[in-house]
Amino acid sequence: MARPMLRTLYGRLALALFLLLVTVGALFTLLSLYSVREYTAAVNQALNRDLARNLVSDRNLVTDGRLNRDALKTLFELYMTINPSIEIYLLDADGRILSYSADPDKIKRKRVSLGPIRALLSDPTAFPLLGDDPRSHDRRKVFSVTPVPSEAHPTGYLYVVLRGEEYDLAESMVHSHQLLQMGAGALAVSLFVGLLAGLLFFRLLTRRLSRLTERVEAFEADVGTAVSAAGDDGPVAGDDIDYLSARFDQMSQRIVAQLELLKDKDHQRRQLVAQVSHDLRTPLASIQGYLEALKLKQDSLPPAEQRRFVAVALSESRRLARLVDELFELAALEAREKHARPEPFVMAELVHDVVQKHQPEAERAGVTLRLGDMAPVRAMADIALCERVLDNLIGNAIRHSPPGKAVTLSVRADTPGVSVSVLDDGPGIAPDQMDHIFEPFFQGSTRSQAGHHAGLGLAIAQRLAGLQEGRISVANRPEGGAEFRIWLPAADRTPPGGET
Repeated sequence: MARPMLRTLYGRLALALFLLLVTVGALFTLLSLYSVREYTAAVNQALNRDLARNLVSDRNLVTDGRLNRDALKTLFELYMTINPSIEIYLLDADGRILSYSADPDKIKRKRVSLGPIRALLSDPTAFPLLGDDPRSHDRRKVFSVTPVPSEAHPTGYLYVVLRGEEYDLAESMVHSHQLLQMGAGALAVSLFVGLLAGLLFFRLLTRRLSRLTERVEAFEADVGTAVSAAGDDGPVAGDDIDYLSARFDQMSQRIVAQLELLKDKDHQRRQLVAQVSHDLRTPLASIQGYLEALKLKQDSLPPAEQRRFVAVALSESRRLARLVDELFELAALEAREKHARPEPFVMAELVHDVVQKHQPEAERAGVTLRLGDMAPVRAMADIALCERVLDNLIGNAIRHSPPGKAVTLSVRADTPGVSVSVLDDGPGIAPDQMDHIFEPFFQGSTRSQAGHHAGLGLAIAQRLAGLQEGRISVANRPEGGAEFRIWLPAADRTPPGGET
């Protein structure tokens, strides 16, 4: 779906560029006008630097060392006619205005500051140097000045404002208007050329972003089909846009992989619910059936039959309790609610104790429990969790061993850890089932006591081993049967770097 122009990055960049160029153009015009005014004032003052002195000498304003007032009056009238751009003032030694050529009604000052006058007389090249304008209380203008009647015996100053009121009026009507037109023209041309170049540059810059946006939208619309092949997570050559594009590819790959994983987990969850429902329904139905039969036939059943019914119901209830416990334990492991508390201990001692605990179960199944090599090595693991792992593996081996056979356990050092092997003399594991043996609720087709376990023991054992930085592996023995091997870190293993 097309978005409004100003909602896109290109549109906003274009607007920002336009506003920037307008601002720069306006500042350029203002600075140009100011610079032209300063330059014009400097040139005007430089050209008319000696105007006041020339007026004194050319117009014979000084006669016998005295200022000729009649000649000064004639001078005022003459320059008011032939050069109205200048204004002539006669000042005393303190800067007070004695006479002038301007309109008396427009004079605002009674005296002129002597600071600029003395500065210009001491350095005639200091341009532009501004002095007080008698027509204003705060305006300052370029001027020409000379002492009168002479530099040797000054009694006052002939002060000539070079840019008088008539000059200001003419400049405002003609010169400023032309500068404004020139500035506006320059601004328009600069704005057009800069905007055109900027839009072209921004288009080239944002084109890849636009393509990336299209890919993101396509990915959002159809996850899984809009993903390009992503590379590794190494450094990305190019600029930030290339980096962003590469990282999007990698992120999209991960999202698709995670979605597939979620789908797989959801499928497993559905299977888990179905399997749990089946495994829970079976003992519940059995318990309910025997109890209902006992209730209905309590008066007619002989005591021996009643005891058998109660024993079966009790056995099924224990089976149900064991299944519920295993489900809660597996859920806790999946949610990472259990934490290992590793400590050093001798693995052979733990194996010996667990074997003694399972001895009655093995005798009932007609299976012999044997101890093989028992190396006195120490493991760094959680004793309770290790015992739980051994319980599951030994119980699983007893169930899958025919009567008259043996289950053998051995402990040996397996640098940099400790390994415990549980070997049985059963039928082994079918090759097509080897990859699924540790999945929850998986029950091999060769089990000898079908229905007496839910297939959670090996899944729990694998997760308990991983919780202790260990692992469990399984393989078929050449002479028959299966071998489950637990590997756990050793208590005295050498850490990386060779330090102990």
